[in-house]
Amino acid sequence: MDETAPQHGRAGMARNAGIISLAVMASRVLGLVRDQVFAALFGAGLHFDAFITAFRIPNLLRDLFAEGALSAAFVTTFTQTLQSKGKEEALRLSNRVATLIIIFITAISILAWIYAPAIVRMLAPGFFAVPGKAALTIELTRIMIPFLLLIALAAQAMGMLNAFNVFGLPALASAFFNIGSIIGGLLLGFSLGPMIGLTPIGGMAYGTLIGGFMQLAVQWPSLRRRGIRYRPDFSLNDPGVRQILRLMGPAIIGTAAVQINVFVNTNFASAIIDPATGAVVNGPVSWLSYAFRFMQFPIGVFGVAIATAALPTLSRNTANPDNIEFRRTLAHSLALVFLLCIPSAIGLAVLGRPIVALIFEHGKFTGFDTVQTANALAAYSLGLAGYAAVKVLSPAFYALNDARTPMLVSLGSIAVNYVMNSLLVQSFGHVGLAFSTSAVALVNFFLLALLMRRRIRRLDGRRLGKTVARIFAASLPMAATAWLASESAGMLPLDGLALHLIQVAGAIGLAALVFYFACRLLRVQELDEAVKALAGRFPRSPRRA
Repeated sequence: MDETAPQHGRAGMARNAGIISLAVMASRVLGLVRDQVFAALFGAGLHFDAFITAFRIPNLLRDLFAEGALSAAFVTTFTQTLQSKGKEEALRLSNRVATLIIIFITAISILAWIYAPAIVRMLAPGFFAVPGKAALTIELTRIMIPFLLLIALAAQAMGMLNAFNVFGLPALASAFFNIGSIIGGLLLGFSLGPMIGLTPIGGMAYGTLIGGFMQLAVQWPSLRRRGIRYRPDFSLNDPGVRQILRLMGPAIIGTAAVQINVFVNTNFASAIIDPATGAVVNGPVSWLSYAFRFMQFPIGVFGVAIATAALPTLSRNTANPDNIEFRRTLAHSLALVFLLCIPSAIGLAVLGRPIVALIFEHGKFTGFDTVQTANALAAYSLGLAGYAAVKVLSPAFYALNDARTPMLVSLGSIAVNYVMNSLLVQSFGHVGLAFSTSAVALVNFFLLALLMRRRIRRLDGRRLGKTVARIFAASLPMAATAWLASESAGMLPLDGLALHLIQVAGAIGLAALVFYFACRLLRVQELDEAVKALAGRFPRSPRRA
């Protein structure tokens, strides 16, 4: 799946996005399998609430220092160094950055391990009202802290390979995380756990570390084939390192704003009170996590894939002072995101209950959990297109050496999120928190789009607006078809897994056909390119824009 030949222009970008989409799709499917294992074994309650919150702490630091800020800043700088100074200088830069990562993140991880109780108290204060829940969360947090260093190095490896136009394997690496965490967790938690005094949920936590190691290790052979070998280099007074740190500073603050929103949501969710009993509810953190897993499919398969493929092209296009090709690439990327994410969002909202039941309603995951998860999913889906579009717009600012704008927009989102959470959580519980997340994503998108338009003078907004209107128009008959197909299947003399499978498969199949032909009728220009990318039939040579 490695793509070593350079791919230029929008056709090449779509080809790379298609490769990444297929790889990310494999990872997301395995991620669903991983969550299925958790749902069947632990359901949605104390143990999974504790695991998700504990994993959120290294995951928060990962987004803050590794895959978010570091990835965007490193890919931009590494690509530019590779273009202007050659491979040797770019490799020296990668060694210096890797050395800095190891030193800095090791120190951060040690501090996080020491102060885990205080972090859990800030993140989920409601857990301390449930016997044993906070102590379990602290224990799992300390087990999973080393995951941060593994994933930071994996993110850097992915950035280097992307700069060499290798997209498939790095995108597939996260699939190996899921494989390692599932197999390792089951072995340690259930096969070997009783012999070594390890609880099932503790074994799953150690499985996360195995998965993180596999995500890094699977990229080593591809790195070595391109002559990339790590050599400790403490010469950190390097223009490239300074540029990365300069870009990372605002990017970390901007990403921190996103993580503060996650922190606030978890804080609210951990302390939701059951009005009938007056006790803290076990489950909201789990329901939100299971629901967002379905959001990760279109965000990762479409939004992140298109953004990852576009970033090297956008970085190269900044050399053109009139920004014509940069503007075309960005507008085209956003059009593809909307074409793929708007129908996905509507489909998730309409078919939420049968989809959640099909995937998760097994073992300890009950019908009540299905309803609560599906309600959260419907609220999340409102912001899906905005969430995915932000994944494209933020790196585009980094390509222009502007990390300040996304930072300021993200900081503004903190106030929006907190106010909406405060207004909605008492009346709507965890569903209100999901709706708040959607509102923040949409506000962020509109602000970034407006500021990008001012930055590059035009964003082909009129053409993009017409494309979005046509996509919405095509999505309406699609939604009606999906609902009718699901309801009709519900009248069959079936129940359980068989019923949910027919509901979901039949509704999605018919809805996809209706959407395809509606887009044809409405002349959505990006349709053929999206179909080719999803089908793996990519153009062999770029067309001229």
